[in-house]
Amino acid sequence: ALTAAGSSADMIRRRSLRTRAIKMLVLDEADEMLNKGFKEQIYDVYRYLPPATQVVLISATLPHEILEMTNKFMTDPIRILVKRDELTLEGIKQFFVAVEREEWKFDTLCDLYDTLTITQAVIFCNTKRKVDWLTEKMREANFTVSSMHGDMPQKERESIMKEFRSGASRVLISTDVWARGLDVPQVSLIINYDLPNNRELYIHRIGRSGRYGRKGVAINFVKNDDIRILRDIEQYYSTQIDEMPMNGECRPASGRCCPPLPGGWCAASERKDRRFVLPHALFPTTTPLLLPLERSPAVHALSYWATALSTLSAYLHFLILSLFSC
Repeated sequence: ALTAAGSSADMIRRRSLRTRAIKMLVLDEADEMLNKGFKEQIYDVYRYLPPATQVVLISATLPHEILEMTNKFMTDPIRILVKRDELTLEGIKQFFVAVEREEWKFDTLCDLYDTLTITQAVIFCNTKRKVDWLTEKMREANFTVSSMHGDMPQKERESIMKEFRSGASRVLISTDVWARGLDVPQVSLIINYDLPNNRELYIHRIGRSGRYGRKGVAINFVKNDDIRILRDIEQYYSTQIDEMPMNGECRPASGRCCPPLPGGWCAASERKDRRFVLPHALFPTTTPLLLPLERSPAVHALSYWATALSTLSAYLHFLILSLFSC
């Protein structure tokens, strides 16, 4: 049987699923399954299983506290661990944008919107409430976005995912419900509106970009109290997260200089005319019509023919004047 933990427990209680013949229990994405929301449901299922049932946990990450929990319902467990360097960030260019205040994140995201629509993008928030709030704010500002989190009905989530996979929706705002096991090859840009609560979630999130050998980009919004988390992520994965390149000078409306963050980073605050720069080489699969106007081959072609027609018109005008003068 392939089912969710809650459904399994319910079927067992209603005796729709008989457990005597079950030889193996497999928990996919075990670290997420054993988190607070699913732990009790897993224990409910396990209580009904025969003592000889083999339990298998599969996950890209297994934090220490999760391994401790597995000892409660696994006998002589065998650990098969993937080397950390195989959980690669290769092909994903990582950036951070330093923001001094939470409310400045939204303005920064608006500044980045032109970059978002170059490709398909996913924006991660830490809570369902934040997803709903940000979605509403973006739509009020006339930006086209879709959103998804665990409180939405399954059919609604499936409909949103269908639109996103087809490309009808280009920007998706989500909680970590999207970070695990959902692959959309067209996604090349991830934005962590909120840094994840733990470093294991980081690789799950940004691993959604750069799939199938393509290049990907991850952008992290970092407040003062997030700096320690970002440094920890860099050290844990032996990676480098560069500051986001930007055109335009820092000109606060208040007349004060943008306050630096620890480590010498300049905090993105009340900048005017901010324009973040992402080289289009990072998005090799971008279709020409989604490139900035001056880079589009279609625009170059239109410009060429407009010039040619203008020249022809001037020549005909000169020819007509010459004939009449004769």
